[in-house]
Amino acid sequence: MLKVSENPPILWPQEESIRDFEGQWWVVHTRSRNEKALAQDLRSKDISYFLPMNWKVSRKSRRTTRSLLPLFNGYLFFCGKENDRVELLKTNRVAHLIEVDNQQKLLDELVQVNQALQSGAPLTPHNYIKAGQRCRVIAGPLMGLEGIVVRSNNALRLVLQIDILGQAASVEIDVDMIEVLD
Repeated sequence: MLKVSENPPILWPQEESIRDFEGQWWVVHTRSRNEKALAQDLRSKDISYFLPMNWKVSRKSRRTTRSLLPLFNGYLFFCGKENDRVELLKTNRVAHLIEVDNQQKLLDELVQVNQALQSGAPLTPHNYIKAGQRCRVIAGPLMGLEGIVVRSNNALRLVLQIDILGQAASVEIDVDMIEVLD
């Protein structure tokens, strides 16, 4: 288990916005439990990536541990040119590389997940939902996010989807902070 300081950053380079990355976006399906190691490799090669992660707290007997885990288990997103893709494949940490046909759609989805992470909202993995009411957040730190609203444990959650993965994450939201989209 990595120490907190040894974890890779969620976004590399850290000072940039995902929208400023140059090149083509790819979805990397990593070998088992290689997401953070691949992120470290990409960071050392100065290749742009996005690895959404959140904290998981575990309690065993009297000991509490905190682990930073990938939000989308087994996946990392990277942006680069052909030579960056070749360097990525040389790491031997890639199980499959998924080409993204709709670059703008993926970028918009990743920006929403990153905005939710930056706001400090506790994202949790969520079942992917194709049908449901699409809503937009109209107030608060999550303002502008769009997703599908579901009810879970007597609370409303906004589901942020990554269509190319068939996966999603959700954040708890107050009904007064959303508006229904057509």
